[in-house]
Amino acid sequence: MLRVLVALSFLYIAYAQAARRKEISQIQIAVIGHVDQTLVLISSLVIAATGIALFLGWHTQLAAIVGLVVALKHAIFAKKYPRLIPLRRLEYVYLIVILLTLLISGAGAFAMDVPL
Repeated sequence: MLRVLVALSFLYIAYAQAARRKEISQIQIAVIGHVDQTLVLISSLVIAATGIALFLGWHTQLAAIVGLVVALKHAIFAKKYPRLIPLRRLEYVYLIVILLTLLISGAGAFAMDVPL
């Protein structure tokens, strides 16, 4: 159930970013500047692939690591770029805790992942 919850959250994040890619490309981001719509779409695809992998239980630990990077990045920049980040900071903290649990337990579809 935890995998499904995180997977649906990541799919929502990917959808929200893809739907607002034109608006996101106009945001001035520190150090980077303006981001091309293609990069926003690639970012959305990576987040969606992570969500699909978690939903299916395919390489759960690898998907949890990628999800942790995404969730940490979003949690850090949630206050600074509210139009870019679809969820609140506390919701990302919850996702980080669940992803750490999935990383340690290795709860894949057939429990084929190696528990750490």
